[in-house]
Amino acid sequence: MADMAHVSARVYGRVQGVCFRYFVVDIARKLGLQGYVRNLPGGDAVEAQAEGETQNLQKLVEGLRTGPPGAQVRQMEVNWSACSGQFRDFDIRY
Repeated sequence: MADMAHVSARVYGRVQGVCFRYFVVDIARKLGLQGYVRNLPGGDAVEAQAEGETQNLQKLVEGLRTGPPGAQVRQMEVNWSACSGQFRDFDIRY
């Protein structure tokens, strides 16, 4: 069985209005991850919660560091924990 984990990430910078959430959903679904991504109040941060195989979560975190064209990531907070199994798919929350 694969090593499973949960990652919680907050990405700060020019990350709203640049299709960042759609970029994250695309990566997460291709990697078979479950969770969500959402804009945070204030206009300069996005939160992602994801669960799945640790190596795939690491790939997601790498993608968050760069973002889509037009995004400018200036800071990122990442926290790892045990997989909870609380998510069924990966989507955008509003």
